[in-house]
Amino acid sequence: MEEFLIVDGYNIIGAWPQLSKLKDTDLEEARDKLIHMLAEYQSFSGMKVYLVFDAYMVPGLGKKYVQSKLSVLYTKEKETADELIERLVTNLMGRRRQIYVATSDMIEQHVIFGKGALRMPAGELLVKINQNRKEVRQRIQPETSTKRNPLDGKLNDNMKELFERWRRGE
Repeated sequence: MEEFLIVDGYNIIGAWPQLSKLKDTDLEEARDKLIHMLAEYQSFSGMKVYLVFDAYMVPGLGKKYVQSKLSVLYTKEKETADELIERLVTNLMGRRRQIYVATSDMIEQHVIFGKGALRMPAGELLVKINQNRKEVRQRIQPETSTKRNPLDGKLNDNMKELFERWRRGE
């Protein structure tokens, strides 16, 4: 089954303490951190992630670009993030597909649930991302050997005897 995650960018930034604090001083940096976190999550989880930002008050046609293999979408002029998210859910819906929408907007959660997607509150997504980071660290952490001589267990008795004789100068 294919899995998709659609993230309401500014809603998540406002809901996560670390990003919410950062947005007050540097909104662009908060966006970049969210993009980085979701790109890591996408690569580890195998889900296709769409990150949606509201450009409601910004004139233009809307933008879509890919950063670190993550699809980042900005809404068109006079379009809200909620409208774009609902359109994405409708377009992605299909057999053998599961769609999750990450937002803490209760009204939006009810609307997307009515369209067949599953809701994921901002706090739950943060927990999943932190769990994934922990799993990644555990997987890439080098296994340290507790043995003093890791080669010793790989040699047969004849080789051990030969090395011991060389060590003693025989």
